[in-house]
Amino acid sequence: MAFYDPSHPLGQLLLRDSRYKVDAYLFVLESLSYAQDTLGFGAEPPEDDLEPRPADRSRRGRRRTGERHLTGQQLCEAARRYAMQQYGFMARTVLATWGVHSTRDFGEIVFNMIDIGQMRKTRKDKREDFHDVYDFESAFTRDLSFSVPDNA
Repeated sequence: MAFYDPSHPLGQLLLRDSRYKVDAYLFVLESLSYAQDTLGFGAEPPEDDLEPRPADRSRRGRRRTGERHLTGQQLCEAARRYAMQQYGFMARTVLATWGVHSTRDFGEIVFNMIDIGQMRKTRKDKREDFHDVYDFESAFTRDLSFSVPDNA
């Protein structure tokens, strides 16, 4: 995706931090939805454990109903599975074109999104939760299978 609105918080973030393409941010958001809706990951954290979004501070940190939280490890695993589903054996290459080379990059993207109010964290969450969750080379070859037709 080459187009984005520079007045949107994500557009402003892309101007400030050029390490990742807009597609990487959208992929992480899609991975979060995939984790919650398809894989059933996440649990509703206690209200006092969630940190408010910057935009929520004036509204006393109210949250949306049914908001579920994932750990960094859960989000990384969901991103791996989602990438494999979407891109197959090209998953690692596609992520690399967006600037994503390790699970640490997922953490940087998540914390950038938290900073602009597009994601939330609990008081226990930290960037290090995303460090070395898995090795990209082996993670994106695992679960791949190739079959040769019988008549070959």
